[in-house]
Parts: sequence; C-alpha cells; structure tokens
Amino acid sequence: MDKTALESLLQHVKSGTCSVEEASKQLMRLSADPLGYACLDHHRCLRTGRPEVVYGENKSGAQICGIMRSMLERPGVVMATRVDAEKGREVENAIAEVHYFPEARMLVARPPEEGELREEGMVAVVSAGTSDMGVAEEARVTAWCLGNRVDSIYDVGVAGIHRLYACLDRLQEARVLVVVAGMEGALPSVVAGLVAKPIIAVPTSVGYGTGLGGLAALLGLLNSCSPGIAVVNIDNGFGAACVADAINR
Repeated sequence: MDKTALESLLQHVKSGTCSVEEASKQLMRLSADPLGYACLDHHRCLRTGRPEVVYGENKSGAQICGIMRSMLERPGVVMATRVDAEKGREVENAIAEVHYFPEARMLVARPPEEGELREEGMVAVVSAGTSDMGVAEEARVTAWCLGNRVDSIYDVGVAGIHRLYACLDRLQEARVLVVVAGMEGALPSVVAGLVAKPIIAVPTSVGYGTGLGGLAALLGLLNSCSPGIAVVNIDNGFGAACVADAINR
C-alpha cells in the first residue's frame, strides 16, 4: 500500500462507503508477510515512497514467483532485479502480468502508464559505452517504474567526446543525471563539468585486467575533481535510480 491508496481508504471510511472493520482488515495486511524463505515488507512504500523490490540473484525461479505473486495481491508496481534469462522466462511464463526486460535483467509487473508519470522533472540515464548498457538499462527501467520520465543517452563516452556535446541540450533538460561508465570511469566527471545538475555516477565492472572488476572506475569517481557527483556501488544501476527518484520528487 502506498500513500495514495491509504488516503483513498481513509476517504472511503470518512464517507461511510467502507466500514472501520473492513479498513482495519486492509491495514492489518501491511504487516510483514512471512513466506518461509522470505519475509515481505508491504509497508515499505508507505514509509519510503518506494516499494520493496525483489533481488533475484541467488533466488530460484520458484521463489521469485512466490514473492511476486504475494506482492501482486496488493496495488502498485512490482519489480525484481538481477534475474537471468532462464529464470526470467520461467517467471514470465508462470505469471501473466509479469514482463521480462533482458538487457536490464529485470522482471516488472504493473509499470506506470504514460499519464501516471511525473509531469515535471526528468531523469537522464547516460552510458559511456554499449558494454555499460546493462547497468544503464537497470537504472532506466527502475526510474521509469518509480514514476519518472526517463531520457536514455547511450554510448557517448570520452573516447569520442563529440558524441556527448551533441546531446548537451538533452542533458540540460534533465533534473538529475545517472551517468554509467566502466574502464577508468571518466564520463561522470566530464558531465559534471558541463551541467549544473546532480550527477549520480555508476562505475561498472567493464574493463581490462587493471580495471579490477570496476574497482578502478569506482576509485577514480570517488577521487573526481568535478564537484556535484555522488557515487554508488559498482554496477548498481538500481541504487542510482532510487537516488535519482528521490531527487526528482
């Protein structure tokens, strides 16, 4: 249950179209929902404005199905991240409402319609290279499911800096930017030197041996000389999108 659903329920109680007893039953369902292998927090959206999201890695397809089915008994968008293609197809075939986004490795049910997205404020998701697109897509799908309009600007890394300059107008139109880069992680620092907007930098594990699975990009971004950059963990497109959503509200 989110704030809108709670306010609607209270209005129904106030108008007499819903009894106190029925409202009490619905509110009781906000408590934790133990499934044995998971304990779901249906109250989270009411507290934080964002629903609980399933982390699919190391969970079985059956466990993801069980969790998503429980979530779908209540209103609101349902998401699962880090779901490989095999489990994605399994869940998609088992639950009609669920759609799998292979590039983002995400399962989504009940995403917002165009008219439900925030009218003001946009999140731009920018990637340095095509190899970073999986992380960028995780950020894009998450930000969209949280109700944001999203502009995707991909493959504009510093090796061909003219590509970024061609997109400056689109960068300026965004309220907040998620900038995804592997290798040495240079792109977020460059973008922060061009726009007066919050930058959420996502280092990726893309790179050769001394990239150390994204550690080089992470350390480079933590040491950026461009102010206005916040850095999330390696490959954490989901976390970056949640920060962008909070800023864009």
